[in-house]
Amino acid sequence: MRILLLLAFSLPFVLLGQKKNSSYQLPIRQATSPITIDGVLDEPAWISSAAADSFFMVLPMDTSHARVKTEVRMAYDARNIYIIAVCHLLKPAPFMVESLRRDFTFGKNDNFIFFMDPFDDQTNGFTFGANAAGAQWDGTLYSGGSADLSWDNRWTSVVKNYPDKWIFEAAIPFKSIRYKKGITNWGINFSRLDINVAEKSSWTPVPRQFPTASLAYTGTLVWDAPPPQAGPNISLIPYALGGVSKDYDNRKSSVLRKEIGADAKIALTSSLNLDLTVNPDFSQVEVDKQVTNLDRFELFFPERRQFFLENADLFANFGYATIRPFFSRRIGLGVPINYGARLSGSINKNWRIGAMYMQTKAVDATGLPAQDFSVLALQRRVFARSNIRFMLVNKESLHYDPSKDSTKPTYSQYNRNFGVEYNLASRNNAFTGKAMVLKSLSPGKNSGSLVHAANLQYTNKVWTVLGQYEYVGKNYNAEAGYVPRNGYFKMNTQVGYLFFPKQGKVLSHGPILNSTWFFNNKFYHTDNETFLLYKWNFRDQSVFGAWVAHDYVELLKPFDPTNSGKDTLGAGTQHSWKAWGTDYFSKPQRLLTYSFNTRYGGYYANGKRLNITADIGYRFQPYVNITLSTSYNYIDLPKPWNVTNFWLVGPRIDVTFTNKFFLTTFVQYNDQQKNINLNARVQWRYKPASDFFLVYTDNYYTAPLFIRTRALVLKFTYWWNM
Repeated sequence: MRILLLLAFSLPFVLLGQKKNSSYQLPIRQATSPITIDGVLDEPAWISSAAADSFFMVLPMDTSHARVKTEVRMAYDARNIYIIAVCHLLKPAPFMVESLRRDFTFGKNDNFIFFMDPFDDQTNGFTFGANAAGAQWDGTLYSGGSADLSWDNRWTSVVKNYPDKWIFEAAIPFKSIRYKKGITNWGINFSRLDINVAEKSSWTPVPRQFPTASLAYTGTLVWDAPPPQAGPNISLIPYALGGVSKDYDNRKSSVLRKEIGADAKIALTSSLNLDLTVNPDFSQVEVDKQVTNLDRFELFFPERRQFFLENADLFANFGYATIRPFFSRRIGLGVPINYGARLSGSINKNWRIGAMYMQTKAVDATGLPAQDFSVLALQRRVFARSNIRFMLVNKESLHYDPSKDSTKPTYSQYNRNFGVEYNLASRNNAFTGKAMVLKSLSPGKNSGSLVHAANLQYTNKVWTVLGQYEYVGKNYNAEAGYVPRNGYFKMNTQVGYLFFPKQGKVLSHGPILNSTWFFNNKFYHTDNETFLLYKWNFRDQSVFGAWVAHDYVELLKPFDPTNSGKDTLGAGTQHSWKAWGTDYFSKPQRLLTYSFNTRYGGYYANGKRLNITADIGYRFQPYVNITLSTSYNYIDLPKPWNVTNFWLVGPRIDVTFTNKFFLTTFVQYNDQQKNINLNARVQWRYKPASDFFLVYTDNYYTAPLFIRTRALVLKFTYWWNM
């Protein structure tokens, strides 16, 4: 309740003043001449355009203008928005990039990216850009400045390098973005990262504690006339697939795959989109990165399938990290999808909508019936940057009678969730928070199925203060969501502070204290974790941290502390331990980069656990990037576990022949799962948003080395604008 009162108290901060950087304005005018995307600033349209320059330094400090100079110009015609950025160098030096792969890691590449807020609501938008070698970056922005780079669309860009600068030039079709007819002021900001100088800068001043993507700190793109309407905007994206797979583990014959399907994107308005899919296939999606699982609860892996990604925040961001009433990976999890539809986008400046319907096929072997998944999300903007969101989720089995076949597993006939949440974001982003209530409905499980939670965070240059509570009823059920733990009450507090030395190698340093306590529904203390971290941020962009922690757990269910199937610790047993560890990330200016983290201390049943995780990468710029991820766990427990050693090794090789032709090879050796996974994927983007994929996958037992499954898939997609 205290947090809810604080949320209410903070509302006056939301209501005060106009947008922070509204005085920073860049005019955009219709191009006075044709523009060729070639990385050369020679067209009359560019010469006559206004320039955004005099960038501000964001990192390492935010108290001066940038050392490296950047100039940006924008224009448009009936079809495209054009942008050109001249990225000057302090002195001639080779650029630093990972590779030519799309959607690169921001902090490991010299890059220029920009952020568009077409509604100027400081909440949602788009981001585009490139690294200094020409690899593209594109994604959607949500929650005031978080980027989802899984979103891809049609646009073109070129990067050209000169001895004293590099130039990024791009054309973004109006049909590739969503915007409201008639709005002539868009939020805009430009971001530049120069790794050699160790400087991040932006056109408008952004406090160093916030990302340059923060839409609260955008300037204004001022159109000389309302942006042109995109016109009829219908895209058909068919695919054709062929492949072969074989299950050696169960001695089954090879299975041939011959499939076709299609997606369609229909812009109902310039800001509202309808996505349709029939017989979708996601075989080209990159495999999940494996982890050694020593957790008591289900792990979370993010959605990667393109169909679910546009405006994904409307569906996926309701709730908290471990309280999600809807998680799209529940749809089609080992089950083919028949068809589906998604309506998403903005109705106007204040209202956004997300509606989804998906139907999966029945699986005769397990008795799983065909199922419907329906989701409705409505979001209403309130105050400056806050919003209220409503959500309804329905999962239903079709024509299902569980009593017909007692030899098959029993599935639920329906599961429904509905809820409301208030998301707080102050104008300057200093105060953020959330308050939410959820209710689930399932046959025989309607009592004790309530959830409520709230949090409030305050952030400035030196302080970070967070308070949060969660309550999840013992019968709360989200079959189409992700809620790994039920029947608890949680309290979490965090306080952090930063010191800024005036000189020396250390840019900033300071402690972070975090404490999390869990209680059952009768407010009986079941577990807690308290840790103290001290973190050093160096001027060369490397980071080091050291921490100590204390844990207490009273097991609610039997649990195997190695997750290897040897034995379990009994429910009700109590366990307490202390541990310490370190974290380090090397500076990104070198071709060889590395990071590591360590953990040593107690564990369940008075045992000991040592964990060492390391990542090493080397790049042959800009074509080859080699990384090796290794994790080692040593666990010493009483009998029957005794000493357990788990290795997880994952070498990865990215070869980017061009920014349209990629080869990725990923090997994962997982000692805990006794599995070796090999995934090799060739991608050729022969036209914008149109691809050819060749994917080869193997799974082996670790000892003795013996093949389990093998698959080869060829897939063509084509983006056709009708």
